[in-house]
Amino acid sequence: MIWLISIGAFALGTVIGLLIAGRLEVSPSKVKHLEEQIRKLKDSHSEYRDSVSDHFSMTAELVQHMTESYRDVYQHLASGAQDLCPGEVASKLLPAESDAVFETANIPEEASPLAPPRDYAAKQSPDQKGALSEDFGLDKSVPVNDEDITQSQSK
Repeated sequence: MIWLISIGAFALGTVIGLLIAGRLEVSPSKVKHLEEQIRKLKDSHSEYRDSVSDHFSMTAELVQHMTESYRDVYQHLASGAQDLCPGEVASKLLPAESDAVFETANIPEEASPLAPPRDYAAKQSPDQKGALSEDFGLDKSVPVNDEDITQSQSK
């Protein structure tokens, strides 16, 4: 009886194994199909990269052309202002140099309206507390009561 059960279990295991192997079968045609699919994806990716590169190259050329056109228009306006307006008005409206608009070296830092905010506070001396100190700007000699706080908050 044990032999019969053993042979039956072996036969059942063989059948199940063959079914699983049939499902997972990797045929040469399937491998070729997957390799072809990978090759197509690589080609597609390469074409996409070339397209992106061409796009940004063309964008750079167009921006360069736009900048040159802007300078030409600016130069035309500056020369027209010099010819048609009184001297001091023309020099205030548009400087005659074509690159004057693009230069910021002659503008002092304080006069520039686009100065970035500073993330520090200058100290008068090295012993002074910094702006991030807990007691920065507080006068410890004046006592603070709760009434003063509530009155200042209600205002």
